[in-house]
Amino acid sequence: MKKVVLVSILVCVTIIVTAQSGKYFEPENIKTLMQKTAEWQLKNPKHKPNDWTNGAFYAGIYAAWETTKSEVLYKALIDLGNSTQWKPAERWYHADDIVICQTYIDVFRKDKKQEMIQATIDTVNKFLANPYPVRGIEVIKWWWCDALFMGPATLVKLGITVKNDEYLKKSDEYFKECYDLLYNKEERLFARDLGYVIKNDGKDRWEANGKRIFWSRGNGWVMGGLARILKELPKDYPARPFYEQLFKEMAAKIVSLQQADGLWRASLLDPDSYPGGEVSGSGFFCYALAWGVNNNLLDKATYKPAVEKAWTALNGCVNDEGRIGWVQPIGADPRKNFTADSWEVYGTGAFLLAGSEVIKFK
Repeated sequence: MKKVVLVSILVCVTIIVTAQSGKYFEPENIKTLMQKTAEWQLKNPKHKPNDWTNGAFYAGIYAAWETTKSEVLYKALIDLGNSTQWKPAERWYHADDIVICQTYIDVFRKDKKQEMIQATIDTVNKFLANPYPVRGIEVIKWWWCDALFMGPATLVKLGITVKNDEYLKKSDEYFKECYDLLYNKEERLFARDLGYVIKNDGKDRWEANGKRIFWSRGNGWVMGGLARILKELPKDYPARPFYEQLFKEMAAKIVSLQQADGLWRASLLDPDSYPGGEVSGSGFFCYALAWGVNNNLLDKATYKPAVEKAWTALNGCVNDEGRIGWVQPIGADPRKNFTADSWEVYGTGAFLLAGSEVIKFK
């Protein structure tokens, strides 16, 4: 009798949770929440407008505008460009400082004003023509995994927009350099940088459970970047199969690491050391996996439930004001602590990108 009662309670709880989470997938509710979280973040800026953190945030703002057609959000995009004179940040050689250009290119595609992309063209041309300025020695230009969200999509978007295949070819070259340096083919994940591949500085590069350190947000940047590259590349582009294969390999690994609450942990292979669900990495994974399902690169039966579980969990990390919490602060590994009160603009950007794809589910 006790077993029957217990089963009945569990069934009732499941029904209640399912009923409550169903609202998260109603298109108008998704739009309303995207608008709310976007507006909260716009009212609470944290960094200079063309900072790399805002590169991710405004990618989300553009996706939110595409989804909602909100005049408030489009004005925010124009205000961004006007405030920076449509220029990237200072370092022409650094992927972090050109990621904001992805938004400039998107806005240019709509408004067709040359001043919106001219500084991007000038900066990318300088980047391609000059060696990395480190004591006159040429080094790998994208040497940390986050750069694969920042740089490649900028070059690919620009190349497609101005019809210059050289930008696409150079992006392929630099992407593959980073891939060869940091991608672990056995684990199907990217190390954050070379320091997590070889032990050359006396630091501990292993987690408490003996596994290698693979950072959630870093791999989230990569997956999000791959989705943005594949969205741009023509179906017959010669290097497209490489990106598709990498995307599928990583997706299979990432979905296997999703935790019971729907989120991913800061350290992908040692979730117990960092038990709280981390929203920025989880948001990028949700976005990338949803994009893969929507574009028939990932099996719907396998990946859609994982995305739905992630989106439900992400909704639970938004407070009444529209602030998205549980976002790990700026850093280069899983070790920085975070709580429900921890927020960052890239966490909001990842959430908005995720919503822009989840709303397309059928």
